[in-house]
Amino acid sequence: MPVRVDKWLWAVRAFKTRTKSTDACSTGRVMVNDSVAKPATKVEPGDVVIANRRDRKLVYVVVLPIERRVSASRAAECIEDQSPPPVPRPLADSAVFARRDPGTGRPTKRERRETDRLRGRETD
Repeated sequence: MPVRVDKWLWAVRAFKTRTKSTDACSTGRVMVNDSVAKPATKVEPGDVVIANRRDRKLVYVVVLPIERRVSASRAAECIEDQSPPPVPRPLADSAVFARRDPGTGRPTKRERRETDRLRGRETD
């Protein structure tokens, strides 16, 4: 039984909300079998769905078309994931030193001076 592509992407947890899934289809960021898909485009088993999210590209082959959101383990059974691995984001040099462990509180004056020294800012 064919299912709308926006519902299917939401049901298999490609998008957090159905609204985001529908918006992705409406703006042309979703393709079904190499054609730009509207939200109402139907998907069937064997169809290839490509969704471009902000952070990565998802390439799924439809194994089981579902309309309702299911558990993550059940959703994994409904797709064949052929997505390329996510591109690692490089950390800026200052971002490494600016991180503090959660719950450690504010930095002491000594820690702040050490951080400034590592960033290349000299203090008196």
